[in-house]
Amino acid sequence: MKKLSYNNYVSIYPKNASLKGKTLISGFHGIGATGYWTVKYLVQKLSVKRCCIVDYEDSAPVSTLINGMISTPYEIFTHDDIAIFKVDVPVQKDKELKFYRSFADQIIKKGVKEVFLVGGLDSTLKTDDSKYRIAATSAYRLRGILSEAKPLEDEHIIVGPVAILLNYFEIKNFPAVALLAYASPDRVDPRAASVAVETLSKYYGFEIDVTPLIKGAETIEAELAKETSQQEFKPPTNIYT
Repeated sequence: MKKLSYNNYVSIYPKNASLKGKTLISGFHGIGATGYWTVKYLVQKLSVKRCCIVDYEDSAPVSTLINGMISTPYEIFTHDDIAIFKVDVPVQKDKELKFYRSFADQIIKKGVKEVFLVGGLDSTLKTDDSKYRIAATSAYRLRGILSEAKPLEDEHIIVGPVAILLNYFEIKNFPAVALLAYASPDRVDPRAASVAVETLSKYYGFEIDVTPLIKGAETIEAELAKETSQQEFKPPTNIYT
């Protein structure tokens, strides 16, 4: 059987860019948009610089300006020993497997030492006071606060880019871990993103204020409570004035 090759599907520019010794953090559009907003917040709040642009033949035809500079859909930023992969536009579903496997091959070649993924976990599955669960490849050695974190329960299913990458890194015997923060399955959940950001900051030793995320969560929750209250109140229909 012919061996599948993912080497040339994704390109990282500049070609000679090195990520040697860096931890790569990433998250995607999933439950509560937890991973996406975690990454976006890190890029906004940390002193980062764009290191690489990631491209593939089916890249989304989307572009914007940030601080007067063209911002492409898929970019890698660096902050000290941290690299952050930001995915602004979800990869087409039928291209996800090839894209993320090829991306994994590329970053391994460029010297990334470990990968930290962020995702959301349906809050209706919550059975205790944990704020998140973790899932790690066999090659990953838990340390610090993650050594005390609870793993994802057996038989619970991870889907999407986080699952693709965890599976591929397991095959490659590469160290990777995913933090899955409990999040609302029905809406964007800034509180879940704040849990991920706070955990990352403690784990990797950088300072970042999560207050704006908490305030955003409180605003959303207050609006939802107001809507619920209005729906529950039904004025009598037999009174005329």
